Amino acid sequence: MRSFLDLVEVSSSEIAEILTLSRRGGKVFSKGDSVALVFEKPSLRTRNSCEVAVKRLGGHPVYIQNSEVGIDTRESAEDIARTLSNYHRVIAARVFRHNVLERMVSSTEGIGAKLPIINLLSDKSHPCQAIADLLTISDVMSLGNSYRGVKIAYVGDSNNVTFSLAIAALKVGAEISIASPEEYSFDQASRVYLSSLGEVSFTSSPEVAVTGASVVYSDTWISMGDEDEAEIRRSIFAPTYQIDADLMAKANSGAIFMHCLPAHRGEEVTAEVFEANAKTIFAQAGNRLDAFQGVLRYCLA
Repeated sequence: MRSFLDLVEVSSSEIAEILTLSRRGGKVFSKGDSVALVFEKPSLRTRNSCEVAVKRLGGHPVYIQNSEVGIDTRESAEDIARTLSNYHRVIAARVFRHNVLERMVSSTEGIGAKLPIINLLSDKSHPCQAIADLLTISDVMSLGNSYRGVKIAYVGDSNNVTFSLAIAALKVGAEISIASPEEYSFDQASRVYLSSLGEVSFTSSPEVAVTGASVVYSDTWISMGDEDEAEIRRSIFAPTYQIDADLMAKANSGAIFMHCLPAHRGEEVTAEVFEANAKTIFAQAGNRLDAFQGVLRYCLA
């Protein structure tokens, strides 16, 4: 069994394996197996997709809110993970700080508990979302298992979603161009790492990024936890980094727009572009279910 915290640690062949496992049928859990779903941050898509995925694979999902565990306030992340390891086959957690997940892995390994820890989102990465994104691109563009020749343009805040998307795309052979204002772009170490994986470019110009792209991708300008700087962010991102019809027209003919949701029409994307691509966006949301099934199969293999 293996944990799944960050796509940095997952090879290209393993990503391909997860994509294949995402669409495979059959159970993986035995009668009585359960999965702890620990949510320090709430989510519509993550909770629903994870609970349904666990159920479909023959397990019992247990949803745990932060008010019930109080990560590092009521009880340490280590003690929470070691306690849950007594009851569950898997721990999957959606947290603010990536280090919480790393500590969970270290602490459970330290007592000989053999169960995977899965990252449902942290400030560093969102790997399950990236798997769903690849599934969606393959479905919509009828790619099969080959992403060669596909250019993805990401426009907006260089955040955890961007980082995982870029790693996943580059490791399966796609190209990605990332357009962010300088204040919200990746640091030099992240740029060097991503550049080592494949064809990636960084720019402050959305027009440059989307030129020649088959996929245009955006995320909210104000992630959970960034509310205190909401107005500052809006003043920097608007209107330059909004995806509108004029910007989409600079991408390849037939290019699709993707969004990991929740979306804020009139900020990172216009209502016109969002609704024109609603079928793709909500298929993307639906693929979170298949993606988590694939990740569970991979971790329990």
